[in-house]
Amino acid sequence: MPLFDHLGLTVGDLDRALAQWNPVLTALGCTLEDGEMEGGIAWWREGEPELILYRAPEPGGAPHRYGRIGWQHLAFAVDSRAEVERLHAIALDAGWTTVRDPKPFPRFNERYYASFVEDDDGIRIEFMHNPPRES
Repeated sequence: MPLFDHLGLTVGDLDRALAQWNPVLTALGCTLEDGEMEGGIAWWREGEPELILYRAPEPGGAPHRYGRIGWQHLAFAVDSRAEVERLHAIALDAGWTTVRDPKPFPRFNERYYASFVEDDDGIRIEFMHNPPRES
């Protein structure tokens, strides 16, 4: 049984969030659930935790700011550097903002390659490729 069943995030504008998240999650092989469910929308991929975006119960909340207590970021592991770059471009086309362009991150290890983007609610995600060390 997986440790995590689902991840739920609250967004300021569900329609805008759908426009930003759906291209990225579809490119990652996720399927959008049919219709809205109890104030949210969800994506799933076989064997993976479900990701749910919920409509904020009250309008007018401020976007999340990176570094505050709470959400930090969600990292999507992908199979290649080219896939990091492809997903980064898809996110930008969908309205995400670049935090860090695709590049190596030797402070993690010599194989680590990643990019970081944020949506309009300040939710940060990472696309990362970190192949196993060769023996």
